[in-house]
Amino acid sequence: MVSDAARYLERTFLSPASIKARFLLQKWMEDAGLRTWVDCMGNLHGRTEGRNASAEALLIGSHLDTVVDAGKFDGALGIISAISALKVFYMNGKLEELKRPIEVIAFSDEEGVRFQSTFLGSAAIAGILPVSSLEISDKSGMTIKDVITESGVQITEENLLQLKYDRKSVWGYVEVHIEQGPVLEWSGFPLGVVRGIAGQTRLKVTVRGSQGHAGTVPMPLRQDPMAASAELIVQLEKLCKQPESYLSFDGHCSDSTLKSLSTSLVCTVGEISTWPSASNVIPGQVTFTVDLRTIDDIGREAVIFEFSNQVHKICSSRSVLCNIERKHDANAVISDSELSSQLKSAASAALQKMVGEIQEEVPVLMSGAGHDAMAMSYLTKVGMLFVRCRGGVSHSPSEHVLEDDIWAAGLAVLEFLENHL
Repeated sequence: MVSDAARYLERTFLSPASIKARFLLQKWMEDAGLRTWVDCMGNLHGRTEGRNASAEALLIGSHLDTVVDAGKFDGALGIISAISALKVFYMNGKLEELKRPIEVIAFSDEEGVRFQSTFLGSAAIAGILPVSSLEISDKSGMTIKDVITESGVQITEENLLQLKYDRKSVWGYVEVHIEQGPVLEWSGFPLGVVRGIAGQTRLKVTVRGSQGHAGTVPMPLRQDPMAASAELIVQLEKLCKQPESYLSFDGHCSDSTLKSLSTSLVCTVGEISTWPSASNVIPGQVTFTVDLRTIDDIGREAVIFEFSNQVHKICSSRSVLCNIERKHDANAVISDSELSSQLKSAASAALQKMVGEIQEEVPVLMSGAGHDAMAMSYLTKVGMLFVRCRGGVSHSPSEHVLEDDIWAAGLAVLEFLENHL
């Protein structure tokens, strides 16, 4: 286990363990016949030019960093699958027969644990990482620029901007990743094709009432922000479970949007805090967060609008004050149909080689979690392949992928690359 911690897995942006893992991956890339280099953001690249070095390149990647107390498959599986497939070509003397350059990228940071800023590696290559990001600091006060400099690389505004790939030089981007959810396990398939990555909005809801003594204020006279927040949260759950019951009547949502919401909308209240937070005090203020995700951006806005209406209605009826702040927005990413079709065919061919004829089609599913493909979509068309994980558990040492499913993932990448001979 290559980790910064002794008892659990942890690799954050350019930490000693991340650099050690990068060296190990670099050796494996070179063993697969790839030319390697590390860029100024710590991304590791391994490339073969194929028959035509000037052709548009296919990029295949994932991230080598982890969360704290992580599982060992998140990110790493995608990198290893790509290297393994290319090593087969190398050992069979076919690496130079590929019709376009193939480049494997191990991104230095996707999780954003150290600097609370996700996709540092892929965003730099896609050209969407602001230069100001270099001044973001971690808990110790070190900036991203400090950490890069400490690793032996001098980074400037100029060479950061030079990291951006030319759109005309890239054919597409493919990422293999564990599903981090239970759908594939439930469907009985080891592999699935990702039709898109959900857009996301994070809200902060503040409810202010009248603070008072828990024993002396009669129930009818209370302006209790905790009770109001509880009703708001339950109302949010109803809205997200049955969006068609709340949105269909207003004429702003098409049938396709409502259908998309019914299958992809998820809403989560993950944090709640009260003031003064004492057992014998009616709170004066309650704050909670809302994480809202769906593949349909128009539908997401409609749900936010409806939730806002419900918030003000409920707060008015309870005589409390409410405020909603939008803290984060990210639009959905739709996978390229051509890449998705090729990945689906490759996954099907891989499974047939392993188990014989399969009766059902390879599943197509949505990703509720963010991935490097989101950043790379600003540069080129993207496609993703999901790999089944036990119980849908991820970001945990309990994260597990069957050996046969790892084999299926590598074989699917191999089948996919066969189309580029």
